[in-house]
Amino acid sequence: MIQRKAGMVQAGVLAAPLVTSRLLLPVLLVLLGAAAAPVFSVQVPPLEDYINHLARMYVLTNGDRDPLVAKFYGIEWAVIPNLVMDLVVPLFSKWMNIYLAGQIFVVLTLTLLVTGSFVVHYAIHRRWSAWPLVSFLFLYNNILLFGFMNYLFGLGVALWGVAAWILLRPQRSPVRAVVSTAFVLVLFTCHLFDVGVYGMGLLCYEAWVLRSRRQADGRIKRSRVIRDGLAFALPFVPLVPLMVISPTTGLATENYWDTTGKLDGLYYIFQNYSDLFDLSLAALVIGAAVWAARARMLALHPVGWYLLALGLVVYMAMPRMFFGSWVADQRLPVALAFLVIGFVNFKDDHRWARYFLYTFVLGVACARFVSVFLVWQQIDHAYADFRQSVAMIEPGSTILVANADDPTGSDAFNMPLSHAACMAIIERSSLVSTAFSVAGKQILSVNPKYRDRVDTEDGDPPTVSQLIAAANQDRTGEPEAYWSHWTEQFDYVYILYTDGTANPAPDLLSRVYDGRRFQLYKVNQAAEEE
Repeated sequence: MIQRKAGMVQAGVLAAPLVTSRLLLPVLLVLLGAAAAPVFSVQVPPLEDYINHLARMYVLTNGDRDPLVAKFYGIEWAVIPNLVMDLVVPLFSKWMNIYLAGQIFVVLTLTLLVTGSFVVHYAIHRRWSAWPLVSFLFLYNNILLFGFMNYLFGLGVALWGVAAWILLRPQRSPVRAVVSTAFVLVLFTCHLFDVGVYGMGLLCYEAWVLRSRRQADGRIKRSRVIRDGLAFALPFVPLVPLMVISPTTGLATENYWDTTGKLDGLYYIFQNYSDLFDLSLAALVIGAAVWAARARMLALHPVGWYLLALGLVVYMAMPRMFFGSWVADQRLPVALAFLVIGFVNFKDDHRWARYFLYTFVLGVACARFVSVFLVWQQIDHAYADFRQSVAMIEPGSTILVANADDPTGSDAFNMPLSHAACMAIIERSSLVSTAFSVAGKQILSVNPKYRDRVDTEDGDPPTVSQLIAAANQDRTGEPEAYWSHWTEQFDYVYILYTDGTANPAPDLLSRVYDGRRFQLYKVNQAAEEE
């Protein structure tokens, strides 16, 4: 048994019905279908980094069958805490095309996040409730729009891991330790930050258990504390040798702190495409939660309070870049939101309360999904342009991505285009300068002959003025960049975030395609390959 106080609490909730409403499962399935609709409405979900990752999936799946791809790229397997998409999507692609495999992975990620909140809620309250349906309101958050798929997939797994720990808490310590070790290893494969989220969840739950025991018994057996401490800590020990042999350790010094933007991270929980809609949603959710709490219909379990307190400390201390991963700190609020939802107890004993919750979540969530759907249809017009431009590229070409000097358009529409050129890897077996190939972050490598033509530091693409200066050899005092000799090393140039501007260098470039917020040029002076 855990402790008398905890036992009394759980006995109380066990006395309640196991499922509070027969409508729960149908509503859950309807919302999952509605959440998946935007993903399947377009060939490429316009998530910023997503198409770049999907291009790597194509190399993984077809690199040995496509000689043009093999000329440019290789796969160097290593112990990297960022591999789940590389392991899962190629399995799916054995039975379907790479685009559908990627879509299924995205939907599976969304499903893990929602069901993760449900199982955490069940584990702590021992009943299925309609309350975790509110997690649908936060599915399309700004972290998802960034395209951090491995992190979000791992976050869903972490939620299931926390639930498993709580459910197994009455079991013997070795059982919990073995199961927890399995979760830690899986989470390490997903993303290093997910291991931290999982550890935070377990630590807060164990802190509550320890405090409850002390209050109930007045004292705690040292042997029990030691056993529980070992069951908690030992599963994380394998991380030490894994990180020692991981090339990711070489990125340990790539950290950057920024105290500004912390409020932005909180807003990322709600942020989508419309500030008016997103801020209204935030006000509506916060207002409804405050009203329900004042009416004693909503209560946060002590573990939830511990999570909020610990999360605030960690959030303020975390760097903006950690182990080379950008917006490291701003990812945390979204994780805490899905976790804390599970620790909220909503008193839905009255039918009207459940029906109100169903109506509220169905209405607001579906409005949000429709909003995403409509925006994605607009972005897909630009993606359709990109697909048409890619079709005009010679297979096996080398492609440089550059930014306009004065970008046009909004971030909401520009972000999805930042890696759209990676379609050329999938469709035309080409080299793209922005393909993710940073050692320690991805397993994709560029063959030595072409390695000096790609961004190996995840930096910003060059601007048009920088390209022209490089072509005129006017880069005095600047270090060599992968685009320094672009007129000789690249066949095509994509200029992003521009609408209908004149050719910036007619003597060097010939326009091939003028699309929405981008232009494709062929390099006039491109040298033939040796």
